[in-house]
Amino acid sequence: MTSTPTTRAVPMPAPRDTGCPFSPPPAYTEAAATAAVTRADLPGGESCWLATGYAEVRTVLSDRRFSADIRHPAFPMLVAGRRELILASPPSFLRLDDPEHARQRRMVTGDFLVKRVEAMRPGIQRIVDEALDRMTGGRDGADLVADFALPVPSLVICLLLGVPYQDRDRFQGLSRTLLSKHSPVEEVSAAQDELLDYLGDLTSRKREEPGEDILSRLAVRDDLTPREVAATGLLLLIAGHETTANMIALSTALLLEQPDQIPRLADPAALPGAVEELLRHLTIVDSGLPRVALEDVELGGTLIRAGEGVIALLSTANQDEELFGGADRRPVHELDLDRDARRHMAFGFGVHQCLGQPLARAELQIALATLFRRLPGLRLSAPREELEFRSEALIYGMRSLPVTW
Repeated sequence: MTSTPTTRAVPMPAPRDTGCPFSPPPAYTEAAATAAVTRADLPGGESCWLATGYAEVRTVLSDRRFSADIRHPAFPMLVAGRRELILASPPSFLRLDDPEHARQRRMVTGDFLVKRVEAMRPGIQRIVDEALDRMTGGRDGADLVADFALPVPSLVICLLLGVPYQDRDRFQGLSRTLLSKHSPVEEVSAAQDELLDYLGDLTSRKREEPGEDILSRLAVRDDLTPREVAATGLLLLIAGHETTANMIALSTALLLEQPDQIPRLADPAALPGAVEELLRHLTIVDSGLPRVALEDVELGGTLIRAGEGVIALLSTANQDEELFGGADRRPVHELDLDRDARRHMAFGFGVHQCLGQPLARAELQIALATLFRRLPGLRLSAPREELEFRSEALIYGMRSLPVTW
C-alpha cells in the first residue's frame, strides 16, 4: 500500500545551523523525524522526492530503477540554471549509468584499490610530515586549511593524476567556483571550460610523452577522447582534494571542541574506527545524491513514479538510531569515536559509491593522527563563532581554521 506524504516540502539545499555547524541542517533532521520519504523543493522551482531514512537511501543508491544519468530531463538539480551548462560537456562516469559508467570507472579502479593505497601510506606520511614542518617552521600559529588540510590531499591527487602541483592555485580556485551554489552560471561555465581545457591540453601532452600517472594511462587509450579523459580528470582532481581537505579541517575543529576524544587517534587499533565515526558524523555531502526513477517504485510506503526525481539524503541516513545508537553509546547526533560506524554512507552506496574512499581513509587517518601527535597543544586561535564555514558549497567545509600550538 502506498501513500503520499502530507508534510511541508523541504527546501533544497538547506543551510546548517550556525550554532551547530557540525550537525546536519535542521530542516533535514526535522523531515527525517516525520517521514522516511517526503517532498522537496529545488532552487529552480521544481519539486522532487527526498529520501531521508537509511533503508530508503540505500535503496535509491543501489536499485537500478533509479538512474544517476544527469542528462535525464527530470534529474534533480541542486543549483538553479546549471542543467544546460552540464549538458554542454561530456559527463563524468559518476553521472552515467551502466554499462557506460562501469566501462569508464574500470579504467581507474585499480589506482584506488585498498592494496594499492596501503602501499602509498609511507608516501602520504612523508607528505603530511613535510606539510607540518612547513606549517610550524618558525611560528606558533597558522591557518590549518591553507597550510595543512588543503595542501596534503592536493599534493597526493596531483601525484596520482600527473597534474603539476605548482598549478594548484589555479585548479583550487576554479574548483571553488564550480562547487559554490552561489556562483553565477557564466562564471561556472568559464571555470568548467578552463579546467577542461587545462586538463585536455595536459592529456594531449601526455599522449605524446606519457608518464606513470593516471592521466598518462588514460591519454594513450584509443577508446577515450581527450575530452572524456579531461572529464574524468576533472572529477578525480576536484573530488580528490576538496572532500578530504574539508574533512581534515572540520574534523580538527570538531575534535578541538571535544579534546577528551582526541586520545583515540593515538591508538592504532582505534584510529580506523574513529575516522569512520568522523565521516558518519560530519557527512560533508550534506545536500544528498540526486537520482531519477526510471519506472514506478514503492519507496518507504510512498509511490515514486517513473520520471520523478529523488534525492538520497546521506546526512539523515547516517543518523539512524537503530544502526548507530545503543544504550552504551552517545546519541547519534553526537560524536563518539568509540561508536561502530562502519555502515555509514558518507561515501554513498551501490555501484556509484566513492571510488577514492580507500585513499580518503588513509589520508584522514595519517593526517589527523600525525597532527595531534606532533601538536599536542593545538588549539583554536579564534572564537568558534568567528570560524568561517563553507555553507555555500555543495561539499561542506571551512574557509579557514586559525590555530595555535
